[in-house]
Amino acid sequence: MDKTSTSNYKIRFNDCDMFGHLNNSSYLDYLINAREDHLKDNYNLSLADYYKKGQGWVVSTHEIAYVRPAVYNETVSIQSTLLLADNESVYVETMMMNEKQDQLKAIMRTKLIHVSTTTGRKEPHDPEFLAWAKSMENSEVYAQGNLQERIKLLLAEMKERKG
Repeated sequence: MDKTSTSNYKIRFNDCDMFGHLNNSSYLDYLINAREDHLKDNYNLSLADYYKKGQGWVVSTHEIAYVRPAVYNETVSIQSTLLLADNESVYVETMMMNEKQDQLKAIMRTKLIHVSTTTGRKEPHDPEFLAWAKSMENSEVYAQGNLQERIKLLLAEMKERKG
């Protein structure tokens, strides 16, 4: 199974500032929504089903870098991958590129903590989910270092592809 998912989205007018650039806070919406779509469409994992069972994830940290602006009516490509999973959390990377995937727009790393939606308290992942998550870890991307190191590698790869 592919550990990286990709889908395209069109930048909407109401998500942009007066210069036609995607608002900084809207990047989070696009990236988070794309990850949810990827989980459902590519791995048959519905967050709604987990919430019905009293399980969910809350954001512990976001680290985001805005590299190039996404603009109104542009089609962007968003990729997501699971970097690391442990007993109580998951660490996810999402990135936005242009449609040809040769320009990095933004990249975000997010740590999510598994919680009970009934108590609001942190709780361990169930063994079945954790086994699946461990099988989906993208250790190749995780090994590329922190966010700034990852950006340098991505930009170099994209420059090389452009020729």
